[in-house]
Amino acid sequence: MALSRLQRLEKIIAPLPEATRVDIEAWGGQPTFRVRGRNFVFAANDGSSISVKLSQAEAAAVVASDPDAEPTGYGLGRHGWVSIRIGARASAERWREIEEWVHTSYSLVAPKTLARKAGLLP
Repeated sequence: MALSRLQRLEKIIAPLPEATRVDIEAWGGQPTFRVRGRNFVFAANDGSSISVKLSQAEAAAVVASDPDAEPTGYGLGRHGWVSIRIGARASAERWREIEEWVHTSYSLVAPKTLARKAGLLP
């Protein structure tokens, strides 16, 4: 049986050191993923979209080149946060991009020791 989008996202995040899922009740149970209390992924309840933190340059490039990406609202976009829609039939290539963006977000938010432990920094 195929994994749901949210399950695939959780599978990408599971190996990251100290990554935890916190569902925000005030936001209708929306899942967030955190490392030491800091968000590195916001997700729609069904996994149909995510928001991740990227460098300013990468965020600008993704938004300019990907029609399914836009700066995250609530003022987060100006800090490199990008919201990306994930189609129900997202390709393997798209999931590789998502994995890369999630890893980048984690490496920017997590303490450097954890990002190194995850193999995301030298």
